[in-house]
Amino acid sequence: MSYKGFLGCHSKVSKEDQEFYDLKNKAAEYYRSNGVPEKIEGVLNEMIFHKPNDIYGYLANYFTRFSCTPVISKITGRVVYDGRGLTAIQANVHCIIRDEEKMVCSAVMGGPYDSLSEGIAETRETDCNSDQQKLSVTTALNWIIEHLSPMLQGFNPTDQTNLDKLLSDFFMARYLEDKKRCETEEEENRSETVPEAPPQDPPIPASNKDKKGGEKAKKGNSTEKPLTPAEPPVPRLPGALAVGVVSLAVAKTASRLIGAPLYTHVTSIRVQQASNKIYLPMPMITILSCGKNSMGKLNLLDEVILLATSSQRVRQVICLSFELQHEMRRILNGSGCKAGPVGISEEGSLQVGFERPEQALDLVTEACANLKLPLGSDLRLAINCAAHCLMDYTRGRYEVMSGCQKSPDELVDLYEGLIHKYPSITALIDPFRKEDVEQWERLASVIGQSCCLIADAASNPCPRLGDAKPLPQGVTRAIFRHHGDMTISELIQRFADKSETILAAGSAETGDTSIVDLAVGLGSFFLKLGGLRGGERMDKYNRLMAIEEELEQEGILGARDINLVKPAAVTS
Repeated sequence: MSYKGFLGCHSKVSKEDQEFYDLKNKAAEYYRSNGVPEKIEGVLNEMIFHKPNDIYGYLANYFTRFSCTPVISKITGRVVYDGRGLTAIQANVHCIIRDEEKMVCSAVMGGPYDSLSEGIAETRETDCNSDQQKLSVTTALNWIIEHLSPMLQGFNPTDQTNLDKLLSDFFMARYLEDKKRCETEEEENRSETVPEAPPQDPPIPASNKDKKGGEKAKKGNSTEKPLTPAEPPVPRLPGALAVGVVSLAVAKTASRLIGAPLYTHVTSIRVQQASNKIYLPMPMITILSCGKNSMGKLNLLDEVILLATSSQRVRQVICLSFELQHEMRRILNGSGCKAGPVGISEEGSLQVGFERPEQALDLVTEACANLKLPLGSDLRLAINCAAHCLMDYTRGRYEVMSGCQKSPDELVDLYEGLIHKYPSITALIDPFRKEDVEQWERLASVIGQSCCLIADAASNPCPRLGDAKPLPQGVTRAIFRHHGDMTISELIQRFADKSETILAAGSAETGDTSIVDLAVGLGSFFLKLGGLRGGERMDKYNRLMAIEEELEQEGILGARDINLVKPAAVTS
């Protein structure tokens, strides 16, 4: 009987009974307004027919359909270490799921900057432990805790586009503040500095003058053009790593919440394609390194990369690469091979000291011949020259071998000779600095029909901080990386603007395999991960093979014949 019923009967009601009946009526109204009785009645009627073994599991799954959409409650971060023992950042996304806070997913990005984008030699140990690097990691951690976490609280993690817009706007605001601060400091320094008188040139000795009083021309100056100075590095804002790692962590969180792989989620964000097929990127596998860090005189071949140009499966290409490396090691261990010390490079490939590029290429050719591998047809080679690391600015020449320096024009002739002698070379990565525009164009005109030119360090890493500079003439493709100051939406846009693209892992190896899912979701033609050594790197190759198996089982794995020189042809 209700409380009003008791009053109608002139009965005495205690205060406790009154409060009980009031609470009971409020509860009944609360449940009715939320449709709880109808849903309970519906699931009980439905469950009597199914008779599930796990009754409470059945009830939990039923009511989960009516739960609120998960939203971000907070984002936490912490400093971790990558495969080289260098600092990296891990971002953790916490969400309110079924009225409970849970840590859903995390992402790790190593190193605030990729030295390739700076156009300088890769001295990772020194660079990543500098004061600027430490400041960048610390600032990124503070950004996550103090700014990004409150800003994204209550946000739906599946709304990647709008979330990335918030991250981009936040980054640009910080960037403009920092730029204004730097300009103010420079202006103050200029006003406080007293200009000094320009130094007088010393008199030219008579022995160095010709009969007309002019200075004698130095040897080579009459034929060689002056070297174009290196462009200043792209400005980097301390803390920018927080933008990329949070964007990636949120994307991984969304894919887990919707119960789909990350590559499927990334594909859904992109413009819908006409075909329902998903195409895997072909791995570019580094099999040999004879660059500047090797013990031999040769500096030019920083990476010798094996790639397949036919519709071979990823697992087949990886197996072939393992066999090829084993055969090369067998040849190197033989008494007839003249080579320096053999080791493993930071990229996870065989590192051998040679004196000339022909020795390295002959080794690969001989190993392929012994294994009867179709080098030159189904299998090709790409050479990462990393020329930006070889320039001696004091002399204006590339040190391709110890004691052997070449001008940019002489380097064109060297490449032409190698391509003519080894037609299996189908691509050159960074054969020059990005400033050597004339040489890029000249080399493309000479070898463009059989070999393509790929820009890596020569590509623009962050175009939103200024006008995007065009790639040098003759560049066929560009290698992109997910830089720390780039959101997932911006990475998708870069791939949408470029039809011939390659995605590569960053310089810092971590156990996060997201780069593989991103490559698949972005529709990248090639994926550059390095060699077949190292746990963090092999995790990525294993992830690529796992995705291939998933797509095969679902019947949606597309096939395309890939050629670096010509556009890819899609086959059924």
